[in-house]
Amino acid sequence: MERFYQSWCKTKDLISFTVRIKESELFIQSDRDLSIEAVGLLDRYRRILEDYVRKRPEFLKSLNPINDDRMAPDIVKDMIFYSRVADVGPMAGVAGAVAEYVGKDLLKYTDEVIIENGGDIFLSSKKDRNIAIYAGDSVFSGRIGIKIKAKIMPIGVCTSSGTVGHSLSFGKADAVVVVSKSTILADAVATSIANMIKNENDIEMIVSKATKQDEIDGILVIKNDKLGVKGNIELIEI
Repeated sequence: MERFYQSWCKTKDLISFTVRIKESELFIQSDRDLSIEAVGLLDRYRRILEDYVRKRPEFLKSLNPINDDRMAPDIVKDMIFYSRVADVGPMAGVAGAVAEYVGKDLLKYTDEVIIENGGDIFLSSKKDRNIAIYAGDSVFSGRIGIKIKAKIMPIGVCTSSGTVGHSLSFGKADAVVVVSKSTILADAVATSIANMIKNENDIEMIVSKATKQDEIDGILVIKNDKLGVKGNIELIEI
């Protein structure tokens, strides 16, 4: 069954396909069907992460940053590093990490690839792309989106929510969207901000503080009928 948010980033000029392994599901768009290559890559990175968790269980369980490991695989090193930047546990960036690592490897076979993994998106395209924003019961849900310019790709666009979906969140944001060159950082920061948003009054201060991080291109936060935007984000009407 198609996850509802996949239609919010679907394009008409690319081929769409889905690969699944256990609970992992990647919705991929490219100029050709790369499902065989994609499932192999997804399996590879799942095995890397599963092996590391067996050696270091706190990587899976910790809700706070953990110590570096110079001997860890690259995807694990990135998750540990960017979780420290965002001040969350390393698994807060796992969806973005898998999307980015699989996406960059698929670029060996194609010039265009968009990967959605649980609402977190890695994009590399020759043309501008629009992404609709789903924000639950907010008045903005399905009415606005963001335009991602081709010149800034590859890029990560990640969304977290305290009111939509099953992901762990300690906040009440309807949607937190973060744009960054690192999809892992975007995922981790979206989680961090979503944890902090309790009501509409939190939006301005938290967004202003978060956009001071050099690697964050822009942030969009929606809570009920309030919206906050900082950085390089171009809003569009849907």
